[in-house]
Amino acid sequence: MYDHYSGALYGVILRIVQSKEYTEEIIQDVFVKIWNSIHQYDSSKGRFYTWMINIARNTAIDYLKSKSFQNELKNQPLPDFVYNSAELSTTNNSSDFIGFSNVLESLETDKKELIDLAYYQGYTQNEISEKLKIPLGTVKTKMRNALMKLKDLLKDYQ
Repeated sequence: MYDHYSGALYGVILRIVQSKEYTEEIIQDVFVKIWNSIHQYDSSKGRFYTWMINIARNTAIDYLKSKSFQNELKNQPLPDFVYNSAELSTTNNSSDFIGFSNVLESLETDKKELIDLAYYQGYTQNEISEKLKIPLGTVKTKMRNALMKLKDLLKDYQ
């Protein structure tokens, strides 16, 4: 399982945490979670790969929101922090193991922004509403439209 899926999961996690060191730590946690909760997978609800991607994404977001990670960022010397952020930026496509960035690029800018905030930066719909200064109902509608468009674009990849 690790040989087949680790590359794609690594790419998703790296895109979120933007650090190779943290990604390697998180990917171990992800496979332990998958192993311990395999009985919860329900094939009628979706593909196994999608289920694993969601576990990886949620684990990475939880890690970013954890107090220990936040404290570590505060205690990191500024020059190292700046260097690491630039070096590990997700603007390079080396972390895109599944070609997802090309699919995202075909979305309109507002839809792409919502997907990025929710799935890569871990914002809730309430937080997106506050950040973009638009009503929560509008965020929900736009997010639904963005996901429907994304689903339509991904039909070619199945």
